[in-house]
Amino acid sequence: MIFKAVGDSRPYPDHGLVTPTDWSGIAPRQVRLDELITTKTTLDLATLLDADSTFYGDLFPHVVRWDGHLYLEDGLHRALRTALHHRTVLHARVLELAPAPGARPGAGRGAVRTPR
Repeated sequence: MIFKAVGDSRPYPDHGLVTPTDWSGIAPRQVRLDELITTKTTLDLATLLDADSTFYGDLFPHVVRWDGHLYLEDGLHRALRTALHHRTVLHARVLELAPAPGARPGAGRGAVRTPR
């Protein structure tokens, strides 16, 4: 198992961070791959194999911690490269989002499939 689960959407509220510059104020930290829930179900193989895939973007994947879960928002190709190199941990920028007031824990999971 590479990821905790495979999701197909972003179940958390919009956080307003769009560009790599927006994310640059968050220091990277280590995250275990098996704790991540993806927000995309597909990956462009050309992006995965491209040696310059981070040339115009952030070197670190973007992760959102919300409702007790870690969602891989950007950097799926980097996470898969990490797994292909038999590593279980990657460095990512992790944005901590507070739950909505009065929200029930676990209510925002959205469509998530747990890998077999």
